[in-house]
Amino acid sequence: MKFNRFIDFLAASICTVLGVGYLPFAPGTFGSAVGVGLFYWLTGSSLQFYFLFILGVVGLGFLTCGRMEQRLKRKDPGCIVIDEVAGMLLALSFMPPDPKIIFLAFLIFRILDTLKPYPAAKFQNQPGAVGVIGDDLIAGIYTNIVLQLILKISPGISF
Repeated sequence: MKFNRFIDFLAASICTVLGVGYLPFAPGTFGSAVGVGLFYWLTGSSLQFYFLFILGVVGLGFLTCGRMEQRLKRKDPGCIVIDEVAGMLLALSFMPPDPKIIFLAFLIFRILDTLKPYPAAKFQNQPGAVGVIGDDLIAGIYTNIVLQLILKISPGISF
């Protein structure tokens, strides 16, 4: 992709999470995996910092995704994966860094992100960044709720 302005290059770099979104298959899945990696990186940080980080990711997404859609002349192009990163980080909020729980979170998030349960589909139809990011944030919140219930019902998850 050729960029005429530095700001377009910067927006594309942010939206695609430094090019992860350009992977030839399943870019959303790889974007979610970046979210998992960031979760592990943030493990041990304060809850305030964790949520400020998520807020920063969401803010960067809102600042750049609409520009990327306009540049590509496509609604929610697959190369934009910052929304998956934000959604995955929300899904993992308040979760212990247990690999089984992380795997379950990843699986549930990907399913919900694909199915787009109400009101995610309504958000996806919105123009610009709201349409790109909104459905993933909802999928992340729903995933977190499901995981919280699972942990409440079965605190010693074992596969």
